[in-house]
Amino acid sequence: MLKPKVNINGKIKPHFYVINFASDEENLCKMEMKYLFKNIPKEKHFFSYHYIDPSRSPFIKLCISIMYTGKTLEDLINQLIINKASYENFKVSYINYNDENLGYKERRKIEYEIGQNINGEAEMKNPDLLLGITKINEKWILGEYKRNEPEWIIHNKKPYSYSNAITSRAARAIVNIAVSNRLKCKVVDPCCGIGTIVMEALSLGVNIKGFELNHLIAANAKTNLQYFDYEDVIVNGNMHDIKDKFNVGIIDLPYGLFSATTLKEQVDIIKTSRRICDKAVIITLEDMDKHFLSAGFKIVDKCYISKGKFKRHITICE
Repeated sequence: MLKPKVNINGKIKPHFYVINFASDEENLCKMEMKYLFKNIPKEKHFFSYHYIDPSRSPFIKLCISIMYTGKTLEDLINQLIINKASYENFKVSYINYNDENLGYKERRKIEYEIGQNINGEAEMKNPDLLLGITKINEKWILGEYKRNEPEWIIHNKKPYSYSNAITSRAARAIVNIAVSNRLKCKVVDPCCGIGTIVMEALSLGVNIKGFELNHLIAANAKTNLQYFDYEDVIVNGNMHDIKDKFNVGIIDLPYGLFSATTLKEQVDIIKTSRRICDKAVIITLEDMDKHFLSAGFKIVDKCYISKGKFKRHITICE
């Protein structure tokens, strides 16, 4: 990533983000943006002074770290000339981000005009620097362009998976909601199942530990992590025996698909989560607010995700 660019007033220029989501993901996407950027975007594109690697989120399509802005394309080109912009092995790409898409020829023309006014050799196949250009709100922007490289898609090929488990895509967003921008905080998944949440957390560099009571499922979770060369952080054990304290817990509350789960067992899990976690993100099949409150939690936020006939509630508690 290039160093942030500043204008003549010494102000850091923002980053331009494009997001996308299916209709049943909108609720989850907006909550993730809230915890990553401290703001809920009103549209599928927005500016922020905070940088997030697009690959961290399942919903961020791309980011342009703005280096130059201009009221017209000619204005932007003049700035390149005045600043004697020089890069090696670069490529310029025009970014279509909404319904007002430019055609192929017009995009190539703009890319050519920008490239011609940058000193250095262009590289079309394997550039060291990708520059993105687009027009938004009657203003042209140009900057370092980074696309999302969706690692969670690879995780869908894990050896063991269950149809009822949350998707890798949703799991990644939930991890981001849980840790916000504190990637080094101490996280626990006390009912980790086959390790979907744990895997996404590890891929993001999060310090997480998973517990699974069922020894067969725990073994499958370990195999999944080993398949992708992740550290084995799965413990085959009872969460109620946990002595450590964690900054945040991510709890996908068991609901009795493989073995009977009583309401008392669910409430006990919630109570233990209150004991071992400062903050908890709890995933349930129904509204369980009264049980969170009776366990001593304070509800600070809520959203939901849908998967087929399932509607899962996501409740953030402190």
